[in-house]
Amino acid sequence: MSDVDVETLRVAVEGQHGGRPAFDRVVHVVERYEGQSAWAGPVHIFKLTGHPTATECYAWSDPVPDSDRRRFYAVLRAGPVTSPEEAVRAAIVSEFRDAKSE
Repeated sequence: MSDVDVETLRVAVEGQHGGRPAFDRVVHVVERYEGQSAWAGPVHIFKLTGHPTATECYAWSDPVPDSDRRRFYAVLRAGPVTSPEEAVRAAIVSEFRDAKSE
């Protein structure tokens, strides 16, 4: 899996949520479902200043299937999302719900 650079993810966080994101660290996340890997990769953690409700954001990118484009995820640390693992899980659930409603 190829990844994007920190600056590209910082711009994505700023574009999706505003505030001023500053890179803090990267962690590797493996999300499993029924014993199999549902997603694995690096999640970049950004500290946010100037955002009205969040002080942290989790960001990563995945290739779009059958394309040379990428999809960018930027999930705020808010409500039930308090870790990179929960951010990935929330994104997977959201995509599943979106696909199911189509």
